[in-house]
Amino acid sequence: MIVAEAVGRTLASLGAEVVFGVVGSGNFHVTNALVAHGARFVATRHEGGAATAADAYARTSGKIGIVSVHQGPGLTNAMTGVAEAAKSRTPLVVLAGEATDARSNFHIDQDALARAVGAVPLRIPSGADAVDQTVLAFRTAWHERRTVLLNLPLGAQADAVPWRGRLGEFLDQIVAGGRAAAAGPHPAHTVPRLREVTDLAGLLATARRPVFVAGRGARHARRELEELAGLTGALLATSAVARGLFRGNPWDLDVSGGFATPVAAELIRGADLLVGWGCALNMWTTRHGALIGPDTTLVQVDLDDAAIGLHRTVRLGVIGDTAATARAVIAAVTAEGAREPDGERGYRSPEIAARLAAEGRWRAVPYTDGSGGGRIDPRTLTIALDDLLPVERTVAVDSGNFMGYPSMFLDVPDERGFCFTQAFQSVGLGLATAVGAAVARPDRLTVAALGDGGAFMGASELETVVRLGLPMVVVVYDDEAYGAEVHHFGPHGHPLGLVTFPPADLAAIGRGYGFDAVTVTGPGDLPGVGEWLEGARERPLLVHARVTRDRASWWLEEAFRGH
Repeated sequence: MIVAEAVGRTLASLGAEVVFGVVGSGNFHVTNALVAHGARFVATRHEGGAATAADAYARTSGKIGIVSVHQGPGLTNAMTGVAEAAKSRTPLVVLAGEATDARSNFHIDQDALARAVGAVPLRIPSGADAVDQTVLAFRTAWHERRTVLLNLPLGAQADAVPWRGRLGEFLDQIVAGGRAAAAGPHPAHTVPRLREVTDLAGLLATARRPVFVAGRGARHARRELEELAGLTGALLATSAVARGLFRGNPWDLDVSGGFATPVAAELIRGADLLVGWGCALNMWTTRHGALIGPDTTLVQVDLDDAAIGLHRTVRLGVIGDTAATARAVIAAVTAEGAREPDGERGYRSPEIAARLAAEGRWRAVPYTDGSGGGRIDPRTLTIALDDLLPVERTVAVDSGNFMGYPSMFLDVPDERGFCFTQAFQSVGLGLATAVGAAVARPDRLTVAALGDGGAFMGASELETVVRLGLPMVVVVYDDEAYGAEVHHFGPHGHPLGLVTFPPADLAAIGRGYGFDAVTVTGPGDLPGVGEWLEGARERPLLVHARVTRDRASWWLEEAFRGH
């Protein structure tokens, strides 16, 4: 057995079920080895799409992501997606061939490239190290929630790896103890210190207006957080990446931050205790601190001690898994004789319940429909799509001026129904994000929400959607511009010719790739979407929406403060 085969076989044995990539000479053998040992290979049309799709697959499935790319340019093509994954702490293993000879056209410092974006570089220098380094890469990605680059030097890929010995023992371990044992303990096993649990329980016992904000690190902890919130009278909110976690709960505020509804922003700002659960409490989630009242006590629960207080100074930091911490605090609160809060305690009052029922979604906020002149108001468009699309959906959103509309007006069924690759704020990742999410959840209709700029950047993956037969609706919010730049610089009188473009027939482009397509210029065009949904859905649908462009989206002013 050679190194390339040993790497593929080991990863497949550990539980790598799907690998995304573009195959070249440097990753040909390792990718084939993964497939030979049971992994599914999903070929994208660009390495950037492969990395982003693998990231989205990991987020949506809860499993590890694997991406396989060629050495040199294959890796550089993938780097924007790798940077997004690394910044988001996505468990992802990037397999890349490596040209170590400086005379090769493909030679670059791949380790430095990985470190520059926050990924962890590892390498297999010889057959003797193949299994150990592969296991280390998998464990680092899974246990530490890191994006790992596993370099496969071309000169070492054909080295012999004895079947007996280390590899055989390792595979025997997997068979005997299961994949989880071989991969090592999951971070969810991390429990908090007793003193921190006691302190948090004490703060909750005295709080009159507590609010929980759950982030990506709490997506597995809905039951525990709802139980603790019920005991202490807390309202429930999420960061954008955890949207949908508390869907259906009457005390759900939805998203905290720039996408928060007016009533949610008011109630979060009025909290006397705000607890972030697996949530960074960064400028986006707190609106640069504007959602934190002057007398609000801040608490942060996170697995990573480096995350505590990174963005906001906190009164108490608790190191531990969110579910394990919530269970421990429930036990402490219960032991102190706490009771279920009555209807008049804190935020859990009949008045607040009535307000959340009436005002808790953006579609309930009145607005003046700006549709006309051959363009549709993006709010009108998105509310109509929300009514038309099936409830069981996955929404994947690209970056840009438009992004708040699908993020807030398209409902999602749960925390796995919203895939938000925005840690790096790169335009152009949305379609590949949708590909990875659709592979992870083929039982749901995936909705890719793109701006026209992102649609053109990622258009090559339209072929991937068609070739794979993915159930998908691609909605393009077309304002014929990089809208964020238009609304940032336009009010100051700057010329905008560099960021505006002539009209393009995106529906025709979609049809050219094999999509069904509908052009929407006003509410009267929306029945075409309904007809597709009620039909056979033999091909994916592209909705080319020519949206109004006379004003910035409501969240953009806050976003610009971060630049």
